[in-house]
Amino acid sequence: MTKTYHFIGIKGSGMSALALMLHQMGHQVQGSDVEKYYFTQRGLEQAGIKILPFDEKNLQADVEVIAGNAFRPDNNLEIAYADANGISYKRYHEFLGIFMRNFVSMGVAGAHGKTSTTGMLAHVLSNITDTSYLIGDGTGRGSANAKYFAFEADEYERHFMPYHPEYSIITNIDFDHPDYFTSLEDVFNAFNDYAKQVSKGVFVYGEDKELHRITANAPIYYYGFKEGNDFVAHDLLRSTTGSSFKVSFREQELGEFKIPSFGRHNIMNATAVIGLLYTAGFDLTLVREHLATFGGVKRRFTEKMVNGVTIIDDFAHHPTEIIATLDAARQKYPSKEIVAIFQPHTFTRTIALLDEFAEALSQADAVYLAQIYGSAREVDHGDVKVEDLAAKIVKKVEIITVDNVSPLLEHPNAVYVFMGAGDIQTYEYSFERLLSNLTSNVQ
Repeated sequence: MTKTYHFIGIKGSGMSALALMLHQMGHQVQGSDVEKYYFTQRGLEQAGIKILPFDEKNLQADVEVIAGNAFRPDNNLEIAYADANGISYKRYHEFLGIFMRNFVSMGVAGAHGKTSTTGMLAHVLSNITDTSYLIGDGTGRGSANAKYFAFEADEYERHFMPYHPEYSIITNIDFDHPDYFTSLEDVFNAFNDYAKQVSKGVFVYGEDKELHRITANAPIYYYGFKEGNDFVAHDLLRSTTGSSFKVSFREQELGEFKIPSFGRHNIMNATAVIGLLYTAGFDLTLVREHLATFGGVKRRFTEKMVNGVTIIDDFAHHPTEIIATLDAARQKYPSKEIVAIFQPHTFTRTIALLDEFAEALSQADAVYLAQIYGSAREVDHGDVKVEDLAAKIVKKVEIITVDNVSPLLEHPNAVYVFMGAGDIQTYEYSFERLLSNLTSNVQ
């Protein structure tokens, strides 16, 4: 294989995952990006994939170009050069839509939970049979012999429209990405159009009123906690080590399942995976075995201990996700104070969901806020400030800076939950350094 895939913006979470997958399938892969460190690049570096600075010279005659969606001619010299010189390229989702035709493909869409659910599906499926997969946390696995392909289907700017999978889970429909979607109805229409492209089975959360309006050309299976769904999770037992539950399919018992995960949302994610794989004909004994060993995905309730202090890192950047993350933290740490450190992501989202953010964060015992992280695709017009959010939160709330996270030390018996989709990890690392310095000073 002499052709080389060149990724413009290879450090993007979907892009890095796709690059890894193609590399593992035996293709030549390289990419370009900014010099700033992103957590996605570690896997690329371990695989020996070359990461270059942006440069017109990267676009040689023998490369097939895949371009990240954030890059345009006005903000990227490689895209500008390609357009000026007639060099063709495909966007990530356009390439993926063609690529997945070679497999039995299983998508996971939804406003929230799609990365965790894709990770769970990919883990179980790849332990049962040869599977390629793409997960939105930057994880990808490729096999030239794989029959199955599990992937995350992103609704932003309707990027999932090139996809025509055999099966798909849709976890929920919620108003998000207000910089693109005009209303909840606009979001619904996007998901409804996507669902019509699934050929063998659509699996939707039955307690989401918007999902009950979905129409499809394939059978629709509802999953949830309540009777009346096709797949029902019941007899839940949530403990500090994980969750166990039973699943029935149209009143037929499928048995008990255990996951080492926390929060009701993860029980639903697992039920969706069970429903899809049962319908696709997989042995539930194997599904049960491998669900029990799923360790989670990057930046989704990722825990670490720093000098005796528990820190949780999570990508949650929407009120629904914040509620789910705090619920999971309370399940695992019922006797601890739950301290939320949150960075709002994009001004448009913060304005649109200000009251919902305040209500969700008020479920923590104490809240610390970082300055709003503005997206490259928007301009700060001064319409909203983090102080506006702080004023609406009913619990103890304080605004912190990355240079001074010492107010967090006021909680001697706490679990610290850092949440956000921007650079909240810089606050997290600052806090870790503070904890380390305190210990060394004592010694």
